[in-house]
Amino acid sequence: MDKTKILKMFALIGAIILFAAVVTRLARGNSMSLSDYANLQGSQAEPSPFSSPNNSPSHDDKGSVADSYANTSEPDPSPSPDLQNDEKSSLPGASLNGDSMLEERRTLAESFYCEPLSENLRRYITGVSYPSFKEGDESPAITPDKLRYIHILHYNFDGEPEEGELICNELIAWDLLEIFYELYRNEYQLEHVLLIDTYDGDDEASMEADNTSCFNYRTVDDTDKLSKHALGLAVDINPLYNPYITYDNGVRKISPEGAEAYSDRSDDFPYKIDEDDLCYKLFIKHGFTWGGNWNSSKDYQHFQKTFN
Repeated sequence: MDKTKILKMFALIGAIILFAAVVTRLARGNSMSLSDYANLQGSQAEPSPFSSPNNSPSHDDKGSVADSYANTSEPDPSPSPDLQNDEKSSLPGASLNGDSMLEERRTLAESFYCEPLSENLRRYITGVSYPSFKEGDESPAITPDKLRYIHILHYNFDGEPEEGELICNELIAWDLLEIFYELYRNEYQLEHVLLIDTYDGDDEASMEADNTSCFNYRTVDDTDKLSKHALGLAVDINPLYNPYITYDNGVRKISPEGAEAYSDRSDDFPYKIDEDDLCYKLFIKHGFTWGGNWNSSKDYQHFQKTFN
């Protein structure tokens, strides 16, 4: 056999072996992907003439891809970087509602939406911020179908964006979305925006934690009268820095405990709501009234809306 035929035979055998290996790999479901190929090449691959390694974010850097763009002059086009790639929310309301109310969801902007309460969320608040009614009890002033779940983003006191959620009356749901969206766009800081159920429905505990909240089926302090919060028509904003002040026989009471330093509204301090404050201006624009303008008491955290 001459040399040429031997070479051709070896080439044929090599091709058969290679073909068999490819077939076997495919049969096992382990075919090489483009990323496998790229990893295999590693440092052996020459840089592409179209790449710009000094400007492109790398997953191998200490920061994330989003962090790589944090200092660019262009604003982040996505208002919710923490919710990308189908990440699940850690908030109980968002988790309990999930996508079950998607068909009835109304969205203002990404991560700013309102929707009815799912059965799971209704069960979560019942016995906490919403009372458990038994047969024969007086009908509630509001039923769960008239409430709306609201999801927002806000800047916390560290200047970082984070999720927030409230439950409110359906009549003010869109108002609140627009107000909180404008606050977010202006990087207005709110320490916490959580359902009051996080604090076992305890209004005092929620205020002490400086939690911004809305719905809580409760009475006005020291009365039998339902609060506007019980109807989901009132919102308390940064309550620790904007306390509720009442007078009983000349004795001043400040709520929550620890807010005494913020009761003198002639002082200058962060997070104070007054008539020059953006939060005040937005709520008033949407037809709310402010507790800071009351006569017999002062509720600087409180905005409410009344309907005939």
